[in-house]
Amino acid sequence: MSVGVVDERARICAAQAAGDPDGALAVVEVPATSANLGPGYDAFGVALDVPLIAVARPRGEARVTVAGAGADELPTGDDNLVWRAVQSWCAHVGTAVPDVSIHVDSAIPLERGMGSSSAAAVAGRLLGRALAGGRGSTAALLALATALAGHPDNAAAALVGGLVACTPGGGVTRVTPTPALRPVLCVPSVRQATSEARAALPAEVPLATAAAGAARATATFVGLAGLARLEATAMVDELHEPARLALMPTSRRVVEALRAADVPSALSGAGPSVLAVVPAGDDTALDLVRRVVADAGADDPVELVPTRWHLAGATVRAAG
Repeated sequence: MSVGVVDERARICAAQAAGDPDGALAVVEVPATSANLGPGYDAFGVALDVPLIAVARPRGEARVTVAGAGADELPTGDDNLVWRAVQSWCAHVGTAVPDVSIHVDSAIPLERGMGSSSAAAVAGRLLGRALAGGRGSTAALLALATALAGHPDNAAAALVGGLVACTPGGGVTRVTPTPALRPVLCVPSVRQATSEARAALPAEVPLATAAAGAARATATFVGLAGLARLEATAMVDELHEPARLALMPTSRRVVEALRAADVPSALSGAGPSVLAVVPAGDDTALDLVRRVVADAGADDPVELVPTRWHLAGATVRAAG
């Protein structure tokens, strides 16, 4: 059964084209993200054109309503992650928490390695800032969203868009990914909790593994930035992917098949989704990915989501 990312994205985009809802106090859009990109563990992230929309309105019956991904399982009370992020931002800037309701509409599936938690954390922080009259810095937004999500790569890419490299201490370098390349998400129907995927990682790796990873990370970043050709071998990782792929047989087959076909690809975040990168406008390359993924995921349906780099990052489109 397909996860439905393509359909949900189309539905949300059509709704946004119709204009912002009546009575909206603030409307925030946050993109999905793919972290690590192979060898850039907890450092690299890129924003992708799969949206989460959060709308603040005058208080209604429910604190939070949810449509799209997670509609049947995410909390709708004060324990909702978007609302908790609003509260956290208001506490940060020292203002009262507004008594509003929030509607969240997301095409980002849960537990698929596409940054759903980070998108929610960033959305709540931005709503909080909009409702607090714009008080607080972008640096504080990133720091608090990172604290809520647990790691900076997804949050940074969601906030500023494009391709990011995060350094210890909160540094973020952003570049525009090359338009000559196109991201394609391969989204299995099965889910994978980030906590379980992180717990599977080794505590130490050999020095040679770390050195090789640093070299491949450099090649991946400059390749995605368009400064050099992105080779399929660049996005190979030996630090976190082997342990994680052992938990995800469908993802492992997809990654191995794509790399065997010379398609740059990597586990997206903690998985189970896989990010493939193909030349933009090359229908032959996209068809190759489609065939390879269909064969590799025969026992577990994998949805192919051709998408685009999201360059703008999170935006507040309207505020009253």
